[in-house]
Amino acid sequence: MGTLVCLHAHPDDEAIATGGSMARAHAEGHRVVLIVATDGAHGEVPDDLAEGETLEDRRRDETMASATALGIDRVEFLDYTDSGMTGWGQNDHHEAFCRADVDVVAARLAELLSEEQADVFTIYDWHGGYGHPDHIQVHRVGCRAEQMVRPDLPNLRVLESTMNRDGMRRMITMAQEMGFDDAGPEGADGEAFDPDGPMDDGNPMGTPEAELTLGVDVEAFIDSKRAAIAAHRSQVSDASFFLQMPPDVFAQAFGREWFIEHGRPPGLRMGWLFE
Repeated sequence: MGTLVCLHAHPDDEAIATGGSMARAHAEGHRVVLIVATDGAHGEVPDDLAEGETLEDRRRDETMASATALGIDRVEFLDYTDSGMTGWGQNDHHEAFCRADVDVVAARLAELLSEEQADVFTIYDWHGGYGHPDHIQVHRVGCRAEQMVRPDLPNLRVLESTMNRDGMRRMITMAQEMGFDDAGPEGADGEAFDPDGPMDDGNPMGTPEAELTLGVDVEAFIDSKRAAIAAHRSQVSDASFFLQMPPDVFAQAFGREWFIEHGRPPGLRMGWLFE
């Protein structure tokens, strides 16, 4: 059995991006470790925070509930401050993750990877999927950690979690045919979501299918993935795009997870993280 380590930027990213793969790894007997970089302090603030409870407290608790749904064995929080979206004043906060010293963060990650004797390490693609500063930083620090730890873990597989832009376009068309006119990851502002439009950094969302190297079938674990998404109740309501879809449509839309493996030329194949 091996060890899967997944690095994510914010609470709830783990459920959406690699939740199915983590649940599948657990079901097959592998050890699963989640590293969350930030506190998610700039997410939606729920109305039901208890006296003295902060959004950061709630999101940490929700992450632990998500971890239970996915069968994650260990959760580590790096405790950096959520940087907010590109251009926000929070980008300049001295503890913002996007401002963290790459080598310092990477050294922490390399230590965790060595401690766990990781076999597979997931990060994000070069622009973090949609250009969020913290997601881009995950790519930077993850790549640097790979360099640092490679002498100790020469066989470590490093894969960039991303979104299949062509697949997302097909998914949105399917959702619209089901009657979801504002279909998209956020169901944003009543407007149809366009994965080819400019995201937070001006680039389209995700990665073209032709540049992917690995698709992972997680449809058998879709209930765990959906439960993990739902665990982030402060950010994902029952009316959200993710949870209003019928289960069979949700499985079709989110039953595959997409990666770019370091050291492998483009050419999409269906396979598994542990091979």
